[in-house]
Amino acid sequence: MAKFTSSAHLICPLDQQSLTLEERTLKCPSGHSFDIAKQGYVNLLPVQKKKSKDPGDSKEMIQARQRFLQAGLYQPISDRLNQLVSQQLTLSDNEPVTILDAGCGEGYYLSRLATENNLTEQEQIELLGVDISKWGVQAATRYQLPITWIVGTNAQLPVEPASVDLIICMFGFWQPEWFAKVLKPGGKVILAEPGVDHLIELREIIYKEVHRKDVPELKGIEEVGFTLIDQQQLEFRPATLNKEQVQDLLVMTPHLYRANYEGKQSAQQLEQLNLTAQVVFRILEFKA
Repeated sequence: MAKFTSSAHLICPLDQQSLTLEERTLKCPSGHSFDIAKQGYVNLLPVQKKKSKDPGDSKEMIQARQRFLQAGLYQPISDRLNQLVSQQLTLSDNEPVTILDAGCGEGYYLSRLATENNLTEQEQIELLGVDISKWGVQAATRYQLPITWIVGTNAQLPVEPASVDLIICMFGFWQPEWFAKVLKPGGKVILAEPGVDHLIELREIIYKEVHRKDVPELKGIEEVGFTLIDQQQLEFRPATLNKEQVQDLLVMTPHLYRANYEGKQSAQQLEQLNLTAQVVFRILEFKA
């Protein structure tokens, strides 16, 4: 069900030439080739871009996030994203549109965007999901949607320059110059980042001292052509988490790896937990 067409604008990660599909292999004019895996994704992450043998989120992290997200605990975040995309995208029957999820993880947000906004039913819309974790991309293929799933890095997105209309980046790593390379003039970026009180109840349990940090400043965005055009905050309280969901939340976030032994023990003893979810959405426009 995955989609690999010329309108995905994929390029070779080794020499940046356009890739064309021959049977189940993507090839560039220089002869580099990349097989489409049986699950329906392609690995366009060069070995020299790997900082470890198995970069990105682990299989355990991806599985925990799958269970947590499929329980609907973060659905309001997905719903707000879908609303923002509808507001920012101008669709026409004649003009093709490319949407890229930079750091797609296991595909939850892009897949819900595709289905809830009926994007997969519109032929002129191309959907791409990129993540550095092969486990995340493998999991994303299970949604069985016409989406191009790619193992790759946000630092060198394997798509042609000036080919993308909208980038969504949900709690992912990004730099403005990375996205500026692939966006069309007038293209948009929707960033979702944790607010100061995101998961505050959990943080107060696992850390001796909680540091309330606001979203990072958008330093240097003007120099590469970006303007901040909107910022809004979403705050809600998910349904009470049970013991298994608390453990999944710990595993899927960096908190498990940052907390000390006592903090981890305290969290692992929780039978349930009520949480505050707080997310800041920022929308950037690329002027070029």
